[in-house]
Amino acid sequence: MQNDELKVPDQESTLPSTKEPQQLLSKSSEVEELNTKIVELEKGLAFYKDQLLRKAADFENFKKRVENESVNLIRFANEDLLEKLLPVLDDFERSLKAMQSSSKAIDNGSIVKGIELIYTKLQKILEQHGVKPMEVVGQPFDPHLHDALQQIKTNEYPPHTVVQEIEKGYLLHDKVLRHAKVIVSAELQPDTESDINNISEMD
Repeated sequence: MQNDELKVPDQESTLPSTKEPQQLLSKSSEVEELNTKIVELEKGLAFYKDQLLRKAADFENFKKRVENESVNLIRFANEDLLEKLLPVLDDFERSLKAMQSSSKAIDNGSIVKGIELIYTKLQKILEQHGVKPMEVVGQPFDPHLHDALQQIKTNEYPPHTVVQEIEKGYLLHDKVLRHAKVIVSAELQPDTESDINNISEMD
């Protein structure tokens, strides 16, 4: 009976497939490689995060140091000038003590001379720091330099000219430290009555 013959199974179909384990191995190695890369990236991220925090802390410390230095610079900017002014203060104190303790009549000439010496010393200190007085009398009025307190009519100066200094003005280098308080010449108005008299005399 031909139909009853045993069929030998196909050898190839009965053998286990080798492709699936290979695919599993390749996927496993890919996962391991990805995991390794993730670990490396996490380490790198932690490193750069630490660096960023350090830099931020350094910058904050630098900012505080600069702020403190700026505050101290402003507070002690005039230290050198003030130190040089102290001897002038000493001179005034000595002069006052001498006048108060003197039982004899004080010579006005010696007092004036002493005050002149102190004034000259103070003036030199200010000049060393760029402070100089303005020369204003006879100069054209300049609102950038002068404060006009009054206008007067005068034939001595042309109109809008400084004729008198009430309070001295000072420059710090080329910048106005204090405006000079001055009196300025006004424009002369023609005297109508005198003009009429002059005309009558000409007739």
